[in-house]
Amino acid sequence: MRFHNEGYKIIRNSFLINGIIIAFFVLFPIPVAIKVFFIAIFGIIFSWTLFFFRVPNRETNRGNHILSSADGVVVALEEVFEPEYFKEKRLQISVFMSGFDVHVNWYPFDGTIRYTKYHEGKYLLARHPKSSEQNERSSIVLEREKGKDVLIRQVAGIMARRIVFYSKVNQQVKQGEEIGMIRFGSRVDFFLPVGTKPAVKIGQKVKAKRTVMAYFS
Repeated sequence: MRFHNEGYKIIRNSFLINGIIIAFFVLFPIPVAIKVFFIAIFGIIFSWTLFFFRVPNRETNRGNHILSSADGVVVALEEVFEPEYFKEKRLQISVFMSGFDVHVNWYPFDGTIRYTKYHEGKYLLARHPKSSEQNERSSIVLEREKGKDVLIRQVAGIMARRIVFYSKVNQQVKQGEEIGMIRFGSRVDFFLPVGTKPAVKIGQKVKAKRTVMAYFS
């Protein structure tokens, strides 16, 4: 396991701030119980910061299937109209990532990047149905071949304040290569062709790079 490059500055700042606060409680004449309580609290905050930016050593479950790009829970599985790129009905599968899930995202299959766009927006709770359209988000269209393409949407949540993605139009990518990450609670939406066979269900826990999410028809 390692830490993501996007996290080093935050980890450093968290270490300095928490270290100063803990030193204050250690050095000043405060009752021991209060000292222990606050030292524990700020120690937990720093530990969680390290935990959040972890990048696990995880082998890609390679194959002709569509893998989940995110760790989390499936919160949407339905046909919807996708207005941004395809402008047609699509199968939407959404994965909600809590503050304790890995927040790095990976490509679900081999293909070519056909479209990318960053959208400014709100910070509604990521489980909210409108978050996919109103929150800060990025859109990436990955095409395996004609008729087999997916719009991957990274959506910021109520805690998220930065979406990072490295995709560029016409870039060739491999299944399991990194897309980027979303800092703090968020979700990832997938808009697949109608007729795609889902392999997950609402409420199911999924793992990026490992869980088969769907199969192209």
